[in-house]
Amino acid sequence: MSDDKSKQGQQDRSRVAGDERYEVEYFASRHGLTQAEARDLIDRIGNNRADLDAAAEKLNADRDAG
Repeated sequence: MSDDKSKQGQQDRSRVAGDERYEVEYFASRHGLTQAEARDLIDRIGNNRADLDAAAEKLNADRDAG
């Protein structure tokens, strides 16, 4: 199902539409991830943007530490 761009509110901004390529690209570029890494996080964590942001930050911190 496509993202309904006419219905943009807090609920829409709090989610990452994993089936929309541009959303995955934006999320990946924002966190310095590959699109595959971003999709993996979305599959594992879900589409809650706050949870995904935290998971991406942890992934980057783990990568920097190792």
